[in-house]
Amino acid sequence: MLRRRGAWRRPAAIASAACTALALVSFLAWHGLRKPAALPTLPLATEAAIVAEQPAALTIHRFAANPRILVFDFPSLRQQGLMFDRIAAFAEKAGEPHGRVVTDAELAAAMRASGDTLETYYYGHDYSSATISRFFAVADRDQVALNPEEQRLRAIATSQGVLADDAGQAIITLPRRGADAQVDQTFRQTILHHELSHGEYFTDPAYADYAGQFWRDTMDDASRAAFTQFLVKQGYDPALHDLIVNETQAYLMFTPDPRAFSPEMVGLPAATVQNLRTRFLRGMPAGWLRDE
Repeated sequence: MLRRRGAWRRPAAIASAACTALALVSFLAWHGLRKPAALPTLPLATEAAIVAEQPAALTIHRFAANPRILVFDFPSLRQQGLMFDRIAAFAEKAGEPHGRVVTDAELAAAMRASGDTLETYYYGHDYSSATISRFFAVADRDQVALNPEEQRLRAIATSQGVLADDAGQAIITLPRRGADAQVDQTFRQTILHHELSHGEYFTDPAYADYAGQFWRDTMDDASRAAFTQFLVKQGYDPALHDLIVNETQAYLMFTPDPRAFSPEMVGLPAATVQNLRTRFLRGMPAGWLRDE
C-alpha cells in the first residue's frame, strides 16, 4: 500500500463478458487455481491501459496479466478514502485495533492526531480477499454501521466472488491523475505498479513465499532494520510480519518514483539498495511481474 507521506482513452475491454470469463479460466487452469464462486464479468485491462485512464466515476477492471487482481480506479481521493480508509486502520495501521472495526468517530480522531484526512490517508490501497471478508465479518459481528461507499464495496466484492471462502483474489486502488497536486501521470503509474505487486503477493503463493525467503535469508539485519524503520515512519504496524515483508518487496522493487521511495528515505546507501534489487530479481519466480 502506498502511503501518502512517501516524500508522496478508457482501456480497451475484452469484446464480451464471455471472453473475459474465458481468459480468467485459462489463467486459473495455468496456475492450478480454483475458479471463484461468482464468474467475473469485469473487463480485463493491461497496466498501460489502466494508467491511461482518467475515470470520471469509479472504474473497475480485472488486471489482464493476473485476473485475480481487481483494480479500483477512483475519480477522487475522498471517494477512495471513504471506501477503504477504515479497512486500512483495521488491517495494517500502527496504533489501531486489528480485531475490531473502528467507528467513524474513532477514525476521524486518529486522522486528526496524525495530521491526516480521508483524502491524505493513502494514495493507494491493497488487500487480500481474506482481509476484505474479515473486515465485513467483524463489522457485522460488532454491528458497526457501514458508510454508503463501504456498502457499495461489499456489493461489488460479493458479486465478484471476493468474499467467497478461499477466493484467492485481491483488490488494489489508485486515484485519477490530478486527484491532488502530486498525482501526475508518472506518480499515478508508480502507484499502480506498486499496488499491482501487492496484488501479486496476495494471489501468487510462490511469489509471497519467495519474498518471505528473501527477507529472511538474503537481507541482512541492517537492511531489515532499515526497511522496518522506514515502514514504521509510514504508519505500518511492525508487529504484522507479513505486512512488513509485503511492503518491503513493493517499495524495494516496484516503486520507481523517487518521490515515493529512494535509498535516502530508507537510510541505506544507494549501492546497498541496488544490490538488494539485483539479488531479488535474480531469484524471482517467473511471471508477469518479473518481466516488467
